[in-house]
Amino acid sequence: MKKIGIDARLYSQTGVGTYLRNFLHYVPKKLSPSVQIFVYILPQDRGRIDFNDNRIHIREVNAPWHSVREQTVFYRAIMRDQLDLMHFTYFSYPVLYRRPFIATVHDVTPLLFKTGKASTLNPLLFEIKHLAFKYVLSQQIKQARMIITPSQVVKDQMVHMYGNKGANKIIPIYEGVSIDLMNASENTELKKSLTCPYFLYVGNFYPHKNVEKLLEAFQLFSQSNRSKKLGDPIYLNLIGPDNMFAQKLKQKIKQENIENVQFDHNAGCEELVYYYKHAQALVNPSLSEGFGLPLIEASYFGCPVIASDIPVFKEVLGGNYHSFDPENIRDIAEALTNVPLELRHQSKNPFINTFSFEKMTTETLKIYQSLI
Repeated sequence: MKKIGIDARLYSQTGVGTYLRNFLHYVPKKLSPSVQIFVYILPQDRGRIDFNDNRIHIREVNAPWHSVREQTVFYRAIMRDQLDLMHFTYFSYPVLYRRPFIATVHDVTPLLFKTGKASTLNPLLFEIKHLAFKYVLSQQIKQARMIITPSQVVKDQMVHMYGNKGANKIIPIYEGVSIDLMNASENTELKKSLTCPYFLYVGNFYPHKNVEKLLEAFQLFSQSNRSKKLGDPIYLNLIGPDNMFAQKLKQKIKQENIENVQFDHNAGCEELVYYYKHAQALVNPSLSEGFGLPLIEASYFGCPVIASDIPVFKEVLGGNYHSFDPENIRDIAEALTNVPLELRHQSKNPFINTFSFEKMTTETLKIYQSLI
């Protein structure tokens, strides 16, 4: 039997974690009987993942991403299993690994937005970390047999940065709506505590997500509504992790007296379903993305989308969203004011069927088979 490894060390994280949880959900249903899978996880995730399938073996490895142990402990673990193919699902990997592997590169944002604001490190350590990222990614792209990206835009960015030589081995495969989200029922208890109407933001609060400008635009929008006496205020709900970047936003809100902004740092699938179904619109002001899962999720639940006029959102949503210039606060405020009538209270768009983690898994396993 052929042996394939999957790096699932980010299983519990947002973003890549969503990708991994859905991919591993569908793998047993699609897997060839002639293949064994070795899934590498961090020890703290052992209780969160299990397979009732003798073709799939879980390997605990105490080697977090971006660490020295990744280059030593993780390297030894995957070498010990003598894999026919390894799938690194994140750009961070043991650079000395020379057996056949493929990689998923979710985005190249750290190369496009080199700013110490995106790190808790001091400037010198941040510069070292950034140089390490550039080296590791360049080696991964050079050595990988195939590279998966979540969009054509990410492929084009990589070709622009690294040249046409490796273009043929880069394969865009769209992602989809999480199986947990599709199976969840909305938590109607939120109605008791949630102030309506509201706009919705879902995601992290890193600087390239551009939430600071969203806050400034929302304040401008709210001031305009008050001056026109347009009825009850509209709120802005920010759904994402409580970290240093969230705290900076809260300081900004307090210092600039931005009203009617609420955070939810603990929203699960049932809460997210409610947020999507009852929002005036999802607003995403990001400057750079590899795909944009919240936009697809919002569309799945019939929530209008107002988002940045950036190439990846155009690729993914086409004309199914209302765009704005993410660098222009007045343009964002204008977009909040004028959500197109055709987007309000829309039903699930047929285009959403293009995006599926099940399809993604099928296409990924085809790549496995082609290389073993």
